[in-house]
Amino acid sequence: MATYQVGAVLEALGDPTRRSIFEMLGEGPQAVGQLALRLPVSRPAVSQHLKVLKQAGVVIDRARGTQRIYEIDREGLAELRAYLDDIWTNALDAFKHAAESAAEEDK
Repeated sequence: MATYQVGAVLEALGDPTRRSIFEMLGEGPQAVGQLALRLPVSRPAVSQHLKVLKQAGVVIDRARGTQRIYEIDREGLAELRAYLDDIWTNALDAFKHAAESAAEEDK
């Protein structure tokens, strides 16, 4: 995932309402109305938040009759996970190196 895309995803998920919507979509695909019933914001506001999440690449939608059904974009999420896994791996490697260095100093 390119750095600007990661930034867009992290920025999008930095908003508490968008993060709540994203977490609700983790439970399964849902329409705007379903999401709005569980949030203290209007349906148009939910739609705007979904637009930002879609532009960030972590949400997709499809038509079902007159509704738009939103769900997590597994590909976008996989790219974000890979980015976070890289950071975690680097942190673990740095911790291992620091622990080994400390052990050598104690000898």
